[in-house]
Amino acid sequence: MRNNGAMMSSPNEALAALRKSYERAELDETSSAEDPLKQFERWLAEAIDAKLPEPNAMTLATVGGDLRPSTRIVLIKGYDERGIVWYTNYQSRKGQDLAGNPFAALQFHWVELERVVRIEGRVERVSDAESDAYFASRPLDSRIGAWASPQSEVISGRDVLVKNAAIHAAKHLLSPPRPPHWGGFRLVPDRWEFWQGRKSRLHDRLRYRLEAGDWLRERLAP
Repeated sequence: MRNNGAMMSSPNEALAALRKSYERAELDETSSAEDPLKQFERWLAEAIDAKLPEPNAMTLATVGGDLRPSTRIVLIKGYDERGIVWYTNYQSRKGQDLAGNPFAALQFHWVELERVVRIEGRVERVSDAESDAYFASRPLDSRIGAWASPQSEVISGRDVLVKNAAIHAAKHLLSPPRPPHWGGFRLVPDRWEFWQGRKSRLHDRLRYRLEAGDWLRERLAP
């Protein structure tokens, strides 16, 4: 394409020309934790300390009964030796996917730190007590929103959500209970991968794989 005699690249040419050299840090077997949860905790703390935008955002991948994979962004709301927790509508697409196929994958991408964490495992619902406690900690408008939105369903327009929110705000006032269709999921990891960008695309990849109750740490080729 030409503009006033100057050559302009196409979007595909511009994409092909994008280059970045990853040189911020390294990851090796001697400096990484033997327990993947400890390594995750270390990297998450560093992402938070770096004041990255939404360091708690993670991609959740599920596969439904039609065998079509689907991804979306959710927010981590807790973690411990049992696994990684987030909250959602159980009747949403991801909730229905997990009801039929309780295996999923999570991914954190901390671009500014040139790091990725991938986690795979089986998913279970958290206890009602955990879901109740978290729901009670949410801002009032978020609690009303959980009642107002038929998540993943087709609606005629935004006015449906506004009307639903008004109805439930009037019904529940300042104390909306947790909807029965809303609560937490926990992914119980059996695989972790920590990716640190390196120069010349020779990235560091360490995988932790659960074997006979112990974590086996392995280096993967980039």
